[in-house]
Amino acid sequence: MRYWLMKSEPSEVSIDDLAAMPDQSVAWYGVRNYQARNFMRDQMRVGDRVFFYHSSCEEPGIAGLAVVASPAYPDETQFEKEGKYFDPKATRENPRWFNVDVKFERKTPLIGIGELRKHPQLEKMRILQKGNRLSITPVDPSEWDYITKKFLDRAD
Repeated sequence: MRYWLMKSEPSEVSIDDLAAMPDQSVAWYGVRNYQARNFMRDQMRVGDRVFFYHSSCEEPGIAGLAVVASPAYPDETQFEKEGKYFDPKATRENPRWFNVDVKFERKTPLIGIGELRKHPQLEKMRILQKGNRLSITPVDPSEWDYITKKFLDRAD
């Protein structure tokens, strides 16, 4: 099992939106960064655990827990000619962009990025590295354990 941090703008899909969706699941669509795409396509597996992170908002931070619920498959938004995620180089025979389904596990108290930065045990966490803008990053098992035990009162 692997661990991930996946960023979503709450105005696009928040942890509350995910909890309210049919089957409490959403396709993680619209990723247009090759490294983040490769994480989904090549490394994510059903059952991997996810920190659901609110980004580009008043208080960015971990807002909940989720789980990878499907293998990677082509992101349909790349084929929508009028959509903001359209990619004219993508074809159904050779898709360029992939997504996975992410399923809600639970909402957590918000763990802000400022709070995460206070803990030396997390200093190597990718979300905390200068210049990191990836929407999906791997989380080391020791970081996962530290955050869940320190902030969520139980090892998830």
